[in-house]
Amino acid sequence: MRAVTYQGKENMEVKDVQAPSIEYDTDMIVRITASGICGSDLHIYKGGIPAPDDYIIGHEPMGIVEETGPGVKTLKKGDRVVIPFNIGCGDCQFCNHQMESQCDNSNPHAEMGGLFGFTEAFGGFPGGQADYLRVPYADFTSFKVPENSELDDESVLFLSDVIPTAFWSVQNSGVTYGDTVIVLGCGPIGLMTQKFAWMKGAERVIAVDHHEYRLEHARRTNHVETYNFDKNPDIGKLLHENTKGGARVVIDCVGMDGTVPPNETFGSEGDNQFGTISPIITASQAVRKFGVVQLTGVYGTEANNFPIGDFFTRNIALTMGQAPVIHMMPSLYKMVENNQINPKDIITHSMSLEDAAKAYRMFDQKEEESIKFVLKP
Repeated sequence: MRAVTYQGKENMEVKDVQAPSIEYDTDMIVRITASGICGSDLHIYKGGIPAPDDYIIGHEPMGIVEETGPGVKTLKKGDRVVIPFNIGCGDCQFCNHQMESQCDNSNPHAEMGGLFGFTEAFGGFPGGQADYLRVPYADFTSFKVPENSELDDESVLFLSDVIPTAFWSVQNSGVTYGDTVIVLGCGPIGLMTQKFAWMKGAERVIAVDHHEYRLEHARRTNHVETYNFDKNPDIGKLLHENTKGGARVVIDCVGMDGTVPPNETFGSEGDNQFGTISPIITASQAVRKFGVVQLTGVYGTEANNFPIGDFFTRNIALTMGQAPVIHMMPSLYKMVENNQINPKDIITHSMSLEDAAKAYRMFDQKEEESIKFVLKP
């Protein structure tokens, strides 16, 4: 089969690889019909999260069930399924309490849950930017699209990650009626988070980015206030002032691939930090006393100069982590079906799987005003 493989820093190659097969009774094989490129895939692409050569990447797939193991009870060949980026067994204490991103049984390599296409640290599972994907614990680690559904792939694909991650970010941060919410980043997760912040009753939603085309997209589709931090170097302090003491909730949808400010230094011998924590610094300055900072953008390493003192002395609550998305997929599907949310407005590029190397370069360099790429085998 053909698959997108990592070949070193900033080098993706689509090549022939061995097709997956059933390994355990509860596995299924899915023929992929669409797969998204996620911003966190760029952490691998840029070398921030180590991966071996030939590793198959991607954690936003969907497709058609091709084969099931004898232990699969609820799915059959021909079913249309969306595959979440979490891998959950469905039986452990975390899966049973809607915390499936930290499944006890899905990652044999570490004390964290398994993820598709996200390197050995998260279980070493091959990703979904490929012709076929093996899905462990198939009954639990999937969402079956209703047979009578009239929704196309692009409408339901983002149930794999973008939609539930954004929804959970707003839910986990405790956004409620009347809040001022600042969303750092206008990529796919940030844009979707802005939508859900309004739906949760926020009175004011502010978006921050430095790509003017993404800010314009946010204004046009989500009707938010926008700030370009390239034009406002002291953006955190400016937001604190313009919100009259800070926002009650700041949601960081950027993570460690944010823009590195001139005064941030790291990379000395023994320094394990990759990327930047500038979004966290901005959040610490923009949040009000007794406010909440939600870290949704990926931080995969230790960090220098983390503003723990500022958070502590001002009673800031920090929430963060990998969103447990599996249990949210059915209800969020209903929201899409009922036109309560339009996930397709973040798509800027739909390309062949064979053009994945070009797509990664374009996404990384923000070429052609790119926001979201969908790859189709």
